[in-house]
Amino acid sequence: MLTPNGRLSREELDRLRRFDACTLSNAIERLKIRPRNEGFIHGAVTCRFPQLPPVIGYAVTARMRSSVMPITGRCYYEHADLWRYVAGLPGPGIVVIQDADHSPGVGALFGEAYARISRALGCVACVTNGAVRDVPGIEALGFQLFAGGVSVSHGYAHVVEFGEPVEIGGLLINSGDLLHGDLHGVQQIPVEAARELPDIAEKVLRDDRELFELTERKDFSVDILSALLEEAAKRPL
Repeated sequence: MLTPNGRLSREELDRLRRFDACTLSNAIERLKIRPRNEGFIHGAVTCRFPQLPPVIGYAVTARMRSSVMPITGRCYYEHADLWRYVAGLPGPGIVVIQDADHSPGVGALFGEAYARISRALGCVACVTNGAVRDVPGIEALGFQLFAGGVSVSHGYAHVVEFGEPVEIGGLLINSGDLLHGDLHGVQQIPVEAARELPDIAEKVLRDDRELFELTERKDFSVDILSALLEEAAKRPL
C-alpha cells in the first residue's frame, strides 16, 4: 500500500523492479492512462550497463553546465547544498541531471565520486542527457547509468539548480517522479496505477508465453494466430 507520504512501500517497489521495462510499458499501455508516445525517454540517452537488473526509484533532479565557468562557486562535486537536498529525500533515489548546455556532453559532472556519494545517500542510478566518466569504476559499484555519452574531462561541470523540473529525451521529469529503467531505457511509472501494474504485467507475460508457444507449434498458421488474437482482445486486463 501507499505510505503516508504518498510514496510506495518498499515491497511494492520491489514488485515493480522485478519486471523488465518493456513488460511494464505494455502493462501501462493496457491501462490507457497516457498516450503511447509519452512517458519515456527517447533519443540518444542509453543504458551504460545493460547486464545490470532493472532499477526503480524517485527522481532527484538537477540541472548542470560544463562548457563555461560558473559565475560563482566551484565546479565538480563540491556542492553541499545539492547533497543536503539528496539526503533529505526518501529513497531509493535516481539522480536526474539535465545538461543545459547548447551542446550537451562537453564535460561530465557525474563520475565515480558522484556515484559513490549518491549511492551512500540512497540512490541507485543516474539519468542524464549529458556525459558521464569513470565508467569502469561506476560499473564495479553496481550503480546504473543512463547517459547521452562519455567524456574524458569534467570541463567546467557545475550544478546551476536542483529540485526543479527537467526535461531529458522528451520526458518532463519532476523531483519525486517514480522512474523505472533497464537496458531498454527509462520510463515514468504512474503512481496512481502502481499498485495494479504488477498484476497486469503478470498477465502480459502469460499472454506473451501463450503466443510464443503457439509460434512453436508444427501446425502454426495465420488462421490459428488470428483466432488467438481475437480471443485475447476479448479478455479483461
